[in-house]
Amino acid sequence: MKKNSIWLIYLAVIVIAAINLSLTACEKTEDLQDTAEAKTNNPSTMDSSEQESLFIHLESLPVEELSEEEFEGLLYLREEEKLARDTYLFLYELFPFGPFRNIPKSEQQHMDAVKFLLGRYNIEDPAEGKEYGEFENSELQDLYNDLTESGSENVIAALKVGALIEETDIRDLQYELDNNVDNQDISFVYNNLLKGSENHLRAFTRVLRNYGVEYEPVILPYEYYKEIISE
Repeated sequence: MKKNSIWLIYLAVIVIAAINLSLTACEKTEDLQDTAEAKTNNPSTMDSSEQESLFIHLESLPVEELSEEEFEGLLYLREEEKLARDTYLFLYELFPFGPFRNIPKSEQQHMDAVKFLLGRYNIEDPAEGKEYGEFENSELQDLYNDLTESGSENVIAALKVGALIEETDIRDLQYELDNNVDNQDISFVYNNLLKGSENHLRAFTRVLRNYGVEYEPVILPYEYYKEIISE
């Protein structure tokens, strides 16, 4: 799995873009929030019966030998999903609408799914007992601090932080699936998480478009990004 140290470079891009934005866009925040609220939903959030069905299906899959790469990936992705949830909850306090209200519910389900896998393989949960915004992984801790600071600039910067988080989740999940994951249950969960992150990326880019901002991918190849948001 690629380490998130390169995120600091991408955060600089977000901050610069946010600073250069016209103040006019920020002045229209209230009206556009109403529009975004009306147009944004969270199709990746499962109801209780759907979530129960997912876990039932997982129980039917074998517990296979765990590779070192799969072990490390589970630990990292458990906290990476927590980072997404915690960042969105933080930003919701500043910008209480649309994706920042809805998507954290889905991120919690992502966390729960990875935690289920940790339990299956008797792996200690790195997120256990951690407060919101607190992480075992020092890189993720630094990243959370940078993301929340950058996203606090204005609503556009916050939405770009959301899109960047989802881009990175997609990259990391796809990397794990392509290179490290062999076990059926892990593959099943990661593919579900990948679909959810693609939905979230579409939501953030759609709301940015409501603000007159066409999001440019920072991490994903442009054609891959366009394929995702065109669905």
